[in-house]
Amino acid sequence: MIGELNPGEISSAKKKVEEFLSNYGMNYSEIDIQKHVDLFVQEMQEGLSGKKSSLRMFPTYIGFKRVIPSNEPVIVLDAGGTNLRSALLHFDNKNKPVITNFSKTDMPGIEREASKAEFFRAIAENVKGILGNSQRIGFVFSYPIEIYPDRDGRLVRFTKEIKASEVEGEFIGKNLIDVIKRYEKSSSSKHFVILNDTVATLLSGISAFSERNYGSYIGFVFGTGMNACYIEKNSNIQKAKGKGLDPDDYQLINIEAGNFSRGPRGKIDEAFDKKTLNPGIYNFEKMFSGAYFGGLALEVLKYSAYSGIFSDRLSLEIKKLSGLESRDVSDFLYYPPANELMLRLNENMSESDRIKAYYLLDSLEERAAILTTIVLVASILKSGSGRNPLRPVCIVAEGSSYYKMKNFQSKVCGYMGKVLSERGNYYFEINRVENAVMLGAAVAALTCQ
Repeated sequence: MIGELNPGEISSAKKKVEEFLSNYGMNYSEIDIQKHVDLFVQEMQEGLSGKKSSLRMFPTYIGFKRVIPSNEPVIVLDAGGTNLRSALLHFDNKNKPVITNFSKTDMPGIEREASKAEFFRAIAENVKGILGNSQRIGFVFSYPIEIYPDRDGRLVRFTKEIKASEVEGEFIGKNLIDVIKRYEKSSSSKHFVILNDTVATLLSGISAFSERNYGSYIGFVFGTGMNACYIEKNSNIQKAKGKGLDPDDYQLINIEAGNFSRGPRGKIDEAFDKKTLNPGIYNFEKMFSGAYFGGLALEVLKYSAYSGIFSDRLSLEIKKLSGLESRDVSDFLYYPPANELMLRLNENMSESDRIKAYYLLDSLEERAAILTTIVLVASILKSGSGRNPLRPVCIVAEGSSYYKMKNFQSKVCGYMGKVLSERGNYYFEINRVENAVMLGAAVAALTCQ
């Protein structure tokens, strides 16, 4: 076809992109995956022992229980990303979830700074119509929270660009109870369980696959943010000694994987981090999660424009770009000639420019698959499970980035299979559960006394 590059020209374009990425430490093919798996496991162990670690390894005080009560309604809340969701949920006699009274509103603190009063009032308003239907509330709060033995959670800090600084350091359950007392006099008797979305995702797998004989479970969320959760033996949680835990029992651990500080960061990662709302923290998450992927891709494109990767005309247009969303990157990889981003730049883009842009953005996605692999393989190894083919590890994956990025699932499974095969025989399955976060919230509220 007219304007189409020959194989030699395509190979040359690819090589130019790879050299550019290598110069800035951004080339996925140069990542030592096994090395970073070991570093991740080391940080997990140090976090469990209470030593200095970038992985907080929060105990959840939620045990591993397979039996879930039937026909008991629960109020479920899901605060995370850009949306706040609520509903009533119960499991029928066949363990099937029944969801009613579903509501979705904007998450407070997305558009502007929200005060503590505004923040909790917005959440209470979301559920005031269903407060009389249950005394149990499962509240998924998808930000770094330290859980206490009463299963209330203290917010460490907001991530995902949420702006509500007065809420940081506050107990989520206690503050919400104080507000909803205005709507229901008996609210003080509400039974609260605060948990992270990754914890809820893991618990949803126990509900959805109750007939399967899995060796262990992992919850993985890769959407606006990125995090993982797994099941750990209490005797290995040295920092929780003296808190009444049965050393022979197990509980779920919220890793807070997005704050891993020993990942393979490049120079452009570091430059992009300085432009985020909270520079210096959750740097690993900023390398590939949905809230940041578009911004990082734009930073890479701008660096490449200044480095002479593209034609002068396209470089000038790229330098003018003020914003890029993760969906723009995904759309381009699915439809290189005709998506919104390319239509904006199309008049100034040659076939060579398009191919280079494709290789750049595809490389970032390939790197995201590798970074995901590091988290999941480390979680499998730390769980101590997965060696028996009859009892594989069940990974429940949740999040738009995981399911919508081009060929992402197959890339992750490919990398995981290769990395684990080099360490022996490990078996795992990656599953999807519909309404995972809400199901997990209900399971937590129903099984935690």
